[in-house]
Amino acid sequence: MGQQSKTAADNGSRESERRRTILRAAIDVFARKGYHGCRIADVAKEAGVAYGLVYHYFKNKDELLETVFDTGWSGFVTRVRAVVEAEGALAEKVRGIVDVAFEAYRVDPRAVKVLILEIARSPAGSRINRQTAFVDAIRLSSGLFQQAKDAGELRADMDPHLASALLFGNIEMGLTAFVVGLTDSRDLAALERAKAQIADSFLYGVLSGAHGEEESAWKSSEKPLEKSATKSKAPKRS
Repeated sequence: MGQQSKTAADNGSRESERRRTILRAAIDVFARKGYHGCRIADVAKEAGVAYGLVYHYFKNKDELLETVFDTGWSGFVTRVRAVVEAEGALAEKVRGIVDVAFEAYRVDPRAVKVLILEIARSPAGSRINRQTAFVDAIRLSSGLFQQAKDAGELRADMDPHLASALLFGNIEMGLTAFVVGLTDSRDLAALERAKAQIADSFLYGVLSGAHGEEESAWKSSEKPLEKSATKSKAPKRS
């Protein structure tokens, strides 16, 4: 009985390892060739397995891409949650969230490239519920901004949900600069500068007192126009 259990466990471990190998190969091929240029045969060759074995684990190319998204996104959200739930000031946590995103890119730039570019380009993108995934992430960090607002760290006129959305938007566009080659992904110093710039440009816009006592532009625009002290007179006719 014990030998049977050991054999079943070994088989399960081999199955998991093969699946991970195929998934890794899919990430590399998607990043290199793009969704439309990728074939199952390419993935099988990259993984070093038989063509039919890929279909044993994944129904088609779309399911491969969906799994790449689910795996990568769930890992990112888990790490962001750890930052949000830790002790610390708002500025420290914002920098921590930015660091999580850029560290993911430093460790696995191809996976991040697939998440940012190929998901949106593929027909499978319509079935991958990116909307729900992003909404969940925004809600996760919006609690952080609400707490900061209650504590006076966040500007009183800032909406926590929008602040959270702006943060993730800044991060995504910052990473896109690397993904599309505008910035050298091998330049670690550039990655560090990008992290600091994104965090600083965001924080100086939301922290209480970051702009002194200046009113936000939208509040200024709501002020009624002051009446002129002197009325303009029509020129007299000669």
